[in-house]
Amino acid sequence: MSEEKIGIISHYYNKIGVATIVLEGGLSIGDTIHIKGSTTDFTQKIDSMQLEHKSVETATAGNHIGIRVNEYAREGDIVYRAVEK
Repeated sequence: MSEEKIGIISHYYNKIGVATIVLEGGLSIGDTIHIKGSTTDFTQKIDSMQLEHKSVETATAGNHIGIRVNEYAREGDIVYRAVEK
């Protein structure tokens, strides 16, 4: 399993546990992502995401999406998507 960079965390909403990601690549429900920063390092599966406050199944480069995250994320953290070799 390898990883490809697909975006950057642009904001984290602490009270609701949601991160917004500016995508540089595609992302779909069911994908596994790895969020990594200077003090952040966790992996989780995408079970829902929103684009402009509407639930979507997939998102593409240039989209700004919101996802609920399992741990604290910080602005500037890099988002990677797990890729099957």
